[in-house]
Amino acid sequence: MENIRSKISAINWHFVTEEMNAKGFAHVKNILLNDDCETQLKNYNNQSLYRKTITMERYRFGLGEYKYFNYPLPELIQTIRENIYSHLAPIANEWMKMLNIEKHFPDSFSELQSLCHANHQTKPTVLILKYGKGGHNTLHQDLYGDVFFPIQLVLFLNEPEKDYSGGEFVLTQQTPRAQSKAIVLKPKKGDMLMFTTNFRPVKGSKGYYRVNMKHGVSEVHEGERHTLGIIFHDALS
Repeated sequence: MENIRSKISAINWHFVTEEMNAKGFAHVKNILLNDDCETQLKNYNNQSLYRKTITMERYRFGLGEYKYFNYPLPELIQTIRENIYSHLAPIANEWMKMLNIEKHFPDSFSELQSLCHANHQTKPTVLILKYGKGGHNTLHQDLYGDVFFPIQLVLFLNEPEKDYSGGEFVLTQQTPRAQSKAIVLKPKKGDMLMFTTNFRPVKGSKGYYRVNMKHGVSEVHEGERHTLGIIFHDALS
């Protein structure tokens, strides 16, 4: 796993911090090798890796399917989850200060997980998502319990305009007393997108205020689109 650790260390985290503060998301290219992506795709039908499969239309979440991983997570996913968290925790804590929220996130992922478990959140939330033609995901937030980390990430496992068309990643920002803003993104295979789970601070004339954000996926026109979603907090048992 030295390759992925080196790639995470080499990320310009100052740039990520600035992007997260300014936009609520940050796009980092070429985190996963092609072989890493292909391994995740190959393992999609290995049911022993997963604890639960969700058919999205059954719950009116959209059209598609996703699977929650079991613990222990695959080594690559566990390494990403642990190593990236420590870089995102300072951003999250600064957001809490900006918004005068009395909450502090621990420095290490293991401490966050212990906090989740103390609050009966013990189920892994890492998931792999699959969309075919017509597939989409309605706008939502991934909270899962009282303990939730305000930043998550998604890794893209297919090449847009080659493996699929459509299927853009969509963020919406609801600024108080204003119309919603839509942000449409299309990262390439192997790229990573970090984004806010539910809100971010924005500076106004009287200090910082909170804007709510949701995310989803636009309709896939052709092909298949897979992504790996890494959420840092666990879900209720």
